[in-house]
Amino acid sequence: MTEARAEMKYVRISPRKVKIVCDLIRGKDVQVAQGILLQTPKAASELLVKLLKSACANAENNHEMDPDNLYVAETFATGGPILKRGMPRAHGRMYRINKRTSHITLVVKEKEA
Repeated sequence: MTEARAEMKYVRISPRKVKIVCDLIRGKDVQVAQGILLQTPKAASELLVKLLKSACANAENNHEMDPDNLYVAETFATGGPILKRGMPRAHGRMYRINKRTSHITLVVKEKEA
């Protein structure tokens, strides 16, 4: 069975925040998943809408899949490189602030007839 995927790399959002939204749409039809993402008040939902549209376009144009029969087979976020920043503290010390990045992957497949 063929699959179409889309990846978004080096996104400046923590993977922990993205995984919450990924869990909402995993296994759902594309139209249902898009509706869920548009109604979810999380920063990651905008990114995942964009990624979902890209994966559907890849399925339709590169793999000749029917866009009405697609569902979200896999979606996950892994950690990217961490930007290390500092915050001044008392007595001239510096505390580290980790600015995390994510690599987000979304895979769509066609439903079996």
